Amino acid sequence: MCGIVGYISKDNNSKSLQIGVEALKRLEYRGYDSAGFAFFDKNKKEIFCQKSVGKIAKLEEKIDSNLPSANPIILHTRWATHGGVTEDNAHPHFDCQKNIYLVHNGIIENYKELKEQLIKEGHKFNSETDTEVIVHLIEKFFQGNLEEAVRKALRLLRGAYGIAVIARNDPDKIVAARLGSPLLLGLGNNEYLVASDPAAVIAHTKKVIYLDEGELATITPDNFFIQREPKEIEWELEDAQKGDYPHFMLKEIMEEPEAIENAIRGRLVEEEGVVKLGSLDSMAERLRRIKRLVLVACGTAGYATQVGRYMFEEYAGIPAEVDLGSEFRCRKSILDKNTAVVFVSQSGETADTLASLKEAKKKGNLTIGITNVIGSTQARETDAGFYTYSGPEIAVASTKAFIGQLTALALLTVYLGRQREMSLVTGKRIVSELRKLPDLAREVLKQAPKIKEIAEKYKDFKNFWFIGRKYNYPIALEGALKLKEISYLHAEGVGGGELKHGPIALIDEGFPTVALCPSDSVCEKMCSNLQEIKARNGKVLAIATEGNEEIKKIVDDVIYIPKTLEMLTPMLSVIPLHLFAYYVADFLGCDIDKPRNLAKSVTVE
Repeated sequence: MCGIVGYISKDNNSKSLQIGVEALKRLEYRGYDSAGFAFFDKNKKEIFCQKSVGKIAKLEEKIDSNLPSANPIILHTRWATHGGVTEDNAHPHFDCQKNIYLVHNGIIENYKELKEQLIKEGHKFNSETDTEVIVHLIEKFFQGNLEEAVRKALRLLRGAYGIAVIARNDPDKIVAARLGSPLLLGLGNNEYLVASDPAAVIAHTKKVIYLDEGELATITPDNFFIQREPKEIEWELEDAQKGDYPHFMLKEIMEEPEAIENAIRGRLVEEEGVVKLGSLDSMAERLRRIKRLVLVACGTAGYATQVGRYMFEEYAGIPAEVDLGSEFRCRKSILDKNTAVVFVSQSGETADTLASLKEAKKKGNLTIGITNVIGSTQARETDAGFYTYSGPEIAVASTKAFIGQLTALALLTVYLGRQREMSLVTGKRIVSELRKLPDLAREVLKQAPKIKEIAEKYKDFKNFWFIGRKYNYPIALEGALKLKEISYLHAEGVGGGELKHGPIALIDEGFPTVALCPSDSVCEKMCSNLQEIKARNGKVLAIATEGNEEIKKIVDDVIYIPKTLEMLTPMLSVIPLHLFAYYVADFLGCDIDKPRNLAKSVTVE
């Protein structure tokens, strides 16, 4: 993904290739690592394609001055996501017959299963990208009408896309479509341009049509047609495959490293210590003026925002507060013009969060959305935002989506912080540690057998405390929520420093505590809290950082996590809590994926 340009002219403009390349150059500011184009050669009745690694100038060096009129033409600059920086991975991509050529921005979440099926059907792939599955799907459905084949192919995709497509056997048209990735149509004088950014078309026209979510457009030299059809989810919960896992929840916990990878893919610029959140670029100046953030969410997403509050205040230097969606909408919030409201929701359809979004928009505040579901109501209604790309989450109790939300909030922290006083050194360090997180998370998951043994040891207790401080206080709340959601055991999360203000009265040998004690700025204080518990004969299961051998002297059991930045420890410390809750519930024979009284997406108030 990065920049898309398409061009088609009624006059069969001999400079169409030049026009397309110049339009593409106007998108260079977005950053990219390769470029390419494809156009229909009317003389040879073939599509000519050229790609190059590096800057557009490298691509221009390959252009033959004797090339024929390029009409229609599609062009692309790529920022590597799936697959390395190579010409094969550069766009445009083509099908087996070299009939259909396509450029794409976005991420296709279910590309692996689609690719496997297409290979079984005989399709030959030339790249490592997720994009190539789209062009082979279009090939599968193509029977002479390009837009009909595109429409059928898109119904099978999960993820985000902005695409432009041409076909040798249905020439004189560009088919464009979008879902979660911006795309517009520029209406020029006897010419049309398709682009992912208005900067590409401004030299030719100021008259543009922004494609709405789910829209498909067919552009010919003479006219354009925009088709809008109802959205329909193409898979049922029962159709999703657990593979060899006994429950979706365990499968999704094991996918947590991939959730981090999906959230950061294509967004980290390590050498500059910044992150790329292209959907926020149009709001960059307004975001720079923001003096305060209000974070609104419900349930597990609400705990993610509490972690985000610490991140924003400590690293971005922005005062932040957290509010429940069900409370924000009911009280008279004091929001001035310098306050932005950030909404976090897995589904993007949470009723209380959407009602709060409506209130914030009424007051004229800038609204930012973080969600997992492409085209959801929240995604459409917020002023700006971005997706976590965690993939479909089937189990009611959220796990990998929570990890995705934490990662997204860390990305937003760097984005806003680098606009302000966050130094290059700090930015580079956070970005570098974010890149390491998926592998660190995999190291935690290797301890699943040990965590299962510990869960069996604790399964017969009826009450639990979960305690933490600073960044891991919200993780204590999340750990308690997971245990109560799926095992129906009583569990409460509390700040480690709050025990002595009342809750410690409940501590005895029958009331164990799960304590988050990573080696961070509050580790010593947490150890003091553990001493208070042990003095009252309470059992303690600790989550600690590798190398901390001293903690074994004051706890009954310990699970270790790798060392990372303090602000990123929640992405690692929560994984053992998810596994602990899962295994306890499994030992108790609970209906883990569909716990009683709960729904996956809370669309009622």
